[in-house]
Amino acid sequence: MLSVLLGEHSPLEHVVQHTAPEWVMKIGQTSITLMSNHIFMQIVSALLIVLIVPWALRRRHDGDETSRLVPRGLGNAIEAVCEFLRKNIFEPNLGKYTPIFAPYLWSLFFFILVQNALGMIPLSEWFKAAPNHVVGGTATGNVFVTATLAVLTLILMVGSGLRYHGMAYVQHFFMGPPYIAWFIAILEVAGLIFKTLALCVRLFANMLAGHIIIAVLMSFIPAVAATMPMWGVAGITAAVVIGAVAFNLLEIIIVVPLHAFIFTTLTAVFIGLAVNIHHDDEHEEHEHAPAHAGGHH
Repeated sequence: MLSVLLGEHSPLEHVVQHTAPEWVMKIGQTSITLMSNHIFMQIVSALLIVLIVPWALRRRHDGDETSRLVPRGLGNAIEAVCEFLRKNIFEPNLGKYTPIFAPYLWSLFFFILVQNALGMIPLSEWFKAAPNHVVGGTATGNVFVTATLAVLTLILMVGSGLRYHGMAYVQHFFMGPPYIAWFIAILEVAGLIFKTLALCVRLFANMLAGHIIIAVLMSFIPAVAATMPMWGVAGITAAVVIGAVAFNLLEIIIVVPLHAFIFTTLTAVFIGLAVNIHHDDEHEEHEHAPAHAGGHH
């Protein structure tokens, strides 16, 4: 009965990748997964975004010509989120490069948001699949998924730095006197790797932790069932169910959107550091400009 109330036999089923044997291809000693519940959920997330977002933005208010420019309902919410991210996150970090990277960053935010949200729905219990098949799951609780997203950020960081600044991007790693510049360059390259790891682990660990906490709470029930009287087991069960539901709501309301926002924000910050390598020099020039101007008077 409890598994029915919570929608799952074990909360960890959401974060463990399940693959049917027929979806695994073997090449020599190497096994390649063609489809799993996490791959399926990523495809579902992408399809939902591609289908729903354009449809929502096409829905406009009735009335005069100005009113018809304003989206309504879900489209209005999506546009508000995009505008907030652009004005408060993208432009301060990316500057003049904002129009170039904003479409990717918007897509990244909604892709992670939808995956996080779908991971909170017990689809595997509601939609019974064939034997050995599991529907649903938290794809962002899979370290390979978050690592792929983090590597894409790394590629954008390095690729954009080289594209817009060429060798100047490489030279900015070698700062300070020549005898320590090589050491600083090593630290800067290590910093790129650590930034990528931080993106990967932060999202993965936070989405995994919520399900682990619920699993630990659920484990209290069988642990006390053999050692306590019925009234005690009933009390523990009620407390566990209330706690699990409350924590689940906390994840849905706060954790799901928060970590999509954090991943997108850090991606914008890291790309901004790569494409705005002359920002400090320009800032210093602007600071000295009034002093020079005053000297001419």
